[in-house]
Amino acid sequence: MADDQQPAPEGERPRADDAPPKSPGRDKDRDKGREKDRDRDRGRDGDRDGERDRDSGEGTGPDDEAAERERERERAAGRFREHTRDPLADEQGEDGPTDLAAASRARRSGRTLFDTGRDRISFDRSSISSAHIGDINLRVDTHRPGRAVRGGPVPEDELRRLRRAYVAPEGYTGLRTALRARRLLVLGAAPGTGRTSTALALLHELAVADRTGGQISRVEPDVLRLTQKLSSADGAPAGEAGGHLMELALTAPGETPPEEMDLDALADALDRAGAYAVIVVPLGAAADALVTGRYGMHCPPVPTDELLAARLAELLADRAPAAPGDGGDGAPRGRDDLLGRASELAGRAEVKEAVGLKDLRPAEAGLVASLLAGHLLGDLSYEQLLTGCRTIAAAQAQEWFAGVDRALAGPAGADGDGTAPRPGAAALFHPVAFRIALAVLGGASHSAVASAAHLLTWELSVQSDPETTPARPLFCDDPETDLALSRAEAKPGRVEVAGSEVDARLLWYRGSALPAAVLSEVWDRHFPVRAPVVRWLRLLADDPRPQVWMRAAVAAGELCVRDFEYGWAELIRPLAEASAPRRRIFAATTLDQAAGHPSHRAAVRRAVDDWSRYGTKALRWTAAMALGYGNAAATADDSLDALARIGTRDDGEQLAVASFNAVRLLAGPGGPAVLRRVDAWTHHKRAEYQDLGLVTTVRLAVTRVDEVRDDEDGSPLGDRGDWPLPLALAVVRPELVRPMADLLWTALNTARSKEVALDALESLLRTAVRRDGAEWTRAGLAALLPAMFAEEHDLRQLDWLLRRMMRDQDDPLPDAQARALWWLADAPRDRRREEERDG
Repeated sequence: MADDQQPAPEGERPRADDAPPKSPGRDKDRDKGREKDRDRDRGRDGDRDGERDRDSGEGTGPDDEAAERERERERAAGRFREHTRDPLADEQGEDGPTDLAAASRARRSGRTLFDTGRDRISFDRSSISSAHIGDINLRVDTHRPGRAVRGGPVPEDELRRLRRAYVAPEGYTGLRTALRARRLLVLGAAPGTGRTSTALALLHELAVADRTGGQISRVEPDVLRLTQKLSSADGAPAGEAGGHLMELALTAPGETPPEEMDLDALADALDRAGAYAVIVVPLGAAADALVTGRYGMHCPPVPTDELLAARLAELLADRAPAAPGDGGDGAPRGRDDLLGRASELAGRAEVKEAVGLKDLRPAEAGLVASLLAGHLLGDLSYEQLLTGCRTIAAAQAQEWFAGVDRALAGPAGADGDGTAPRPGAAALFHPVAFRIALAVLGGASHSAVASAAHLLTWELSVQSDPETTPARPLFCDDPETDLALSRAEAKPGRVEVAGSEVDARLLWYRGSALPAAVLSEVWDRHFPVRAPVVRWLRLLADDPRPQVWMRAAVAAGELCVRDFEYGWAELIRPLAEASAPRRRIFAATTLDQAAGHPSHRAAVRRAVDDWSRYGTKALRWTAAMALGYGNAAATADDSLDALARIGTRDDGEQLAVASFNAVRLLAGPGGPAVLRRVDAWTHHKRAEYQDLGLVTTVRLAVTRVDEVRDDEDGSPLGDRGDWPLPLALAVVRPELVRPMADLLWTALNTARSKEVALDALESLLRTAVRRDGAEWTRAGLAALLPAMFAEEHDLRQLDWLLRRMMRDQDDPLPDAQARALWWLADAPRDRRREEERDG
C-alpha cells in the first residue's frame, strides 16, 4: 500500500455525491456512464432539496445541505441493502444466514433420483408382458406373490430343480448348524428374497439327503397343530420323520405369532420324531420376537452375480447346441461361450440402468436371465430386452402397494359376533408410507425420512378410516426392518444444520429405478391416495429443513408430469400464491422439474410468462424464482426480459428476487449474455432499470457459488462452493473478468449504491485467505482487482477501504494481508510501467 496516500479522516464518511476524479486513461464508455450516473444523482438530490426548500419556505445553508445529503445517502444505502437480501430472509431473520446454499445442494441431490437421461416411468408395461422363447416361458410378472401354497408333500421335480439351480447365501452354514442343533429354525426375511428356497434347501440337506426315504412337506401355519401331529405319531412313521416347512404371513386381522413355549414344545416333538422344521416369517413388528428369539435367525440374500449366473446356466444348458453360428466357421457356439456373452451383456451400463436395482431377488434374477437368453438366442430384440428389464422395478412397486388396505374395506368386527377385528390403519400404512417417503426424500437423513413417513401414515390413516384416530405403538419401530422391507440402505454422510455440516445416517433405495417406480405406482394406479399425498407434500413444503422441502419439491414436479392438470390445481397454483416465500420457491422448483420434461416445457413456459406479465405480486415472485433455474423460458434473453418486467414494476418492489435470479442465470452457460444485459440495465435511461442493474451487481458480489450453482458435482465451480461467485468465475471463466469488473466499478462509483458496494467489496477482500491462514480466493482476487482498479483514483479508493478495514475495531485486517491485497491490484500496473520503460 502506498505510504503517501492518506485515508479519509477517521469518522468521516464520503458524501453521497462524492466520486473519484475522472482518470484520462479509463475506458471511455465507463467514464461516460459514470458521469451520467453522477449527474443524474446530483440532479435527483437537487430536486429533493428544492422541494424541501419550497415546502419550508426557508433557505438552506451548506451545513444543512450536507446533513440532508447524508440522510439521503443513508436512506439509499438502506434501500439497496433491502434489495440485496436473500429471498428467504423474511422467514429466517433479518441478519441471520439463509438456507439457499443448502437448498441448492438438496435440489441437486434430489434430481439424481429422477434425472438420469431417460424417463423411467414412461415405458409401456404391456409391450412385453409375456413371451415364449423356445422352451423358455417368459412372463414379466412371474415374481409377483400369488396365493398361499396349500399343505402337502413338496413335489420331487421342484426339489430336483432346487438342487440344480439353488445358490446358497452367505451364512448358509450357520443356518444349517442351528437347524441341526435345535431341530427347529425360525427364518426371517423380506418376501421374495429366496427365504423359502433356503428353507427347502436346509430341510432337503438334513431331512432327506442324510436320511433315506425322508420327505419334505408344507404344513398349515399352525404351530400347535403340528406339535400335536408329531406327538401323536407312533414311532414317527414315514413322512413325519422328514422335514416340515411352515410359512407364517402374520398379516391377517387378529393373527398373533406363536409364543416361545409353543416353539419349545414343537422343538421337543421334532426331536422325539427325528424330524426337522423351518418356520418362514416376514420381517416386521409382528415377527420381531420370533426372529430375535431362541430359534430365530435372519436369512441373508443371495449375491446377485452368482444368482444370475446360476439362472443363466440353467436356461442355456439345453439350448447351447442349437444356437446360431459365430459368423466365422458357422460352428455352433458352446454353452460357455453363451454364458460369457450373457455375462458381458448383463454388465453393460445400459442394461444395468434399465434394471435399476443393485440386488436382484431370485425371481427377478430368473426374469433377467430369461430376457438375456432370449436376446442371445435371437427371440428378443435389444429394445425388447431393455423394456423387459425396466418392468422389474415397476412390478416390485406394484407388489408393495397392491391391496394394502383390503382388510380395512370389510366391516369392523364386533364383540361376540365371531368376526376378527380390523387391524389398525396406522400399522398397515406405515410400511407403504415409508416407501413413499423414501422415494421423495432419498438421500436425506434417517430422521427426516422417518418423520415424513409418520406424517404420511397419519394422512393415509385418516383418509382411509376417518372415524378412528390413528395410533401407533411408540417402541415397535425397527429401522433395520423398514430398510429390509423397502429394499433400502443406510450410508454414513453429512447434512447441513444452521450453516454447518454434521454427521448423519442417510437413506437410499438400493436401486435407482425404485423412486420413480414407487411414485408412478402411487400416482397412476391408486387415485384415492393422491389427496393425502398432496396434503403431505404441502406439509413438507413448510418443513424448515432444506433437505426435506427441496427434495419434496423435486418429487412433486415428477408427480405433476404424470398428471399436470391435477398437479397444477392441487399443488403448483396454491403454493405459488402462498404468503410464505418457502412455499413459493417450492412451487417454482416443482415447475422447473416439470419443465425438464420436453412434453411439459411449453406449458410451463407459457404459465411463467403469463405470471411475469399479468400475475399478482406472489405469482410474479414465484415466476422470478422459476426463471432463475433457466428452463422456464426459451432463451436467456427471454428469461432476462421477464425478470426485468418483474423487477422494474411497482417502484422496484421485487428488485430483490429479480436480481437474485439474474445472478443465478449468470452462474449458468449464458454468463456473457447476462453480464451484457446487466450493463445495459445499469446505463438505461429509466431509473428503475438502473436500480435493477446496480442491485444485481451488488447481489453478484455477495452471492456464494453454492447458493446458485445448478450443475453437477465435479464441475470447476463445484470445487469452489464457498467462494464468492465473481471470484470463482474470474478463475474458471477469465473472459468474464472485464465485464464483471466494469459492473462492480460502476456500483462503487454511483452515489446511491456506493456504500453497499463498498461493504460488498470488503466482504470479497476478506476472503483472500481463511482464518487459519490457508489459501482461499486469492487467485480470483488477483484476476479481478487489477481490472477494477486500473487508475490512480481507483487505487486511492481501494487504499481508503483497506485502511478502514485495518482500523475495524471488531475485525481488524492484519497489515500484511492489507499490503498483499494492495499489491494484487497494483502489481500488474507496475509491470505495465516497466514494459513501457523497456519499450
